[in-house]
Amino acid sequence: MPISTLFKPFELKSIKSRNRIAMAPMTRTMSPNGIPGDDVAAYYERRAKGEVGLIITEGTVIDRPGSKNYPNIPNFYGEALDGWKNVVSKVHAAGGQIVPQIWHVGNVGMANGWEPAKIDSPSGYIMPDKQNTEPMTEEDIADTIAKFAQSAKAAKDIGFDGIELHGAHGYLIDQFFWKELNKRADKWGGATIKERNAFAEEVIKACRAAVGDDFAIIIRISQWKQQDYDARIATTPDEMTEWLGGLVDAGADILHCSQRRFWLPEFEGSDLNFAGWAKKLVGVPTISVGSVGLDGEFLGAFRGQGSEVAPIDGLTKRMENDEFDMIAVGRAILSDPEWVLKIKEGRTNELHPFDRRDLAVLK
Repeated sequence: MPISTLFKPFELKSIKSRNRIAMAPMTRTMSPNGIPGDDVAAYYERRAKGEVGLIITEGTVIDRPGSKNYPNIPNFYGEALDGWKNVVSKVHAAGGQIVPQIWHVGNVGMANGWEPAKIDSPSGYIMPDKQNTEPMTEEDIADTIAKFAQSAKAAKDIGFDGIELHGAHGYLIDQFFWKELNKRADKWGGATIKERNAFAEEVIKACRAAVGDDFAIIIRISQWKQQDYDARIATTPDEMTEWLGGLVDAGADILHCSQRRFWLPEFEGSDLNFAGWAKKLVGVPTISVGSVGLDGEFLGAFRGQGSEVAPIDGLTKRMENDEFDMIAVGRAILSDPEWVLKIKEGRTNELHPFDRRDLAVLK
């Protein structure tokens, strides 16, 4: 299968990517006191020079006390914005496009020694049967929504090409989606995903108001959660339409559909993956992701496992069929800044396997 489909430009609003390959967001925890330094800028610059089309940064957090769970996760407010402006400048000079992933971890496990003054959660639950904090008040929710919008505006002001909201993997926005953790009886909860969408929709609307109509908003979503790999927000196409349609109606332009292995079908009776179904059901561009170019899925990396290089024939076939619009590549690009160039030039024999030790450095 020809790889030319991977190297067609993709444009939507403020995003003008030279190809269909994105760098997936990957937490690095290498910004001391939340401030990204020159080493972070150089890390992203290397990927832009390697012809990654769209760089999605590591998760970078809003101005809430408990928005991060490690102290050296980068902020996206205050002094950190100067560091991010430097990142943007380096990436643009190298011909790349870049969006920040704007994040709030919710009440997901805080690192030893990191004890924020306030931890946010829809209902205080970290697992379906385990409560570890108090539910957010109306004031907490209103301030959190405002802080997402504040970071979105900052992204536009300092020159980013769009934003991505992290609404996946069991973090704050996703906790509102998930009925097992969102047990609220007010307007922020309910039995249906349409009701539980309310928080995410208000975040998107506030960000849209802050950045205007022409600035691209991506939202990352997932069925699986770090608390439960088998969790499902939508068990049928109709439920998925209700879930994702609400996000699009609120102002999301692109759906970044995270799954652990991109080739797995989302529903029985079809080979379409999560991103394929999302595009089919709600008609907006989608990004797929999940173990691209490697033979092991990414959760193994946290158990100390590496991964060998794997062919991408299945990926190119899906993109040739227009199943989704972009593919995000994580660990393969983390270990090999020139992964895209090597694919483009047919130098697959030079591709690097993923080494778990690469997680500890800004390679």
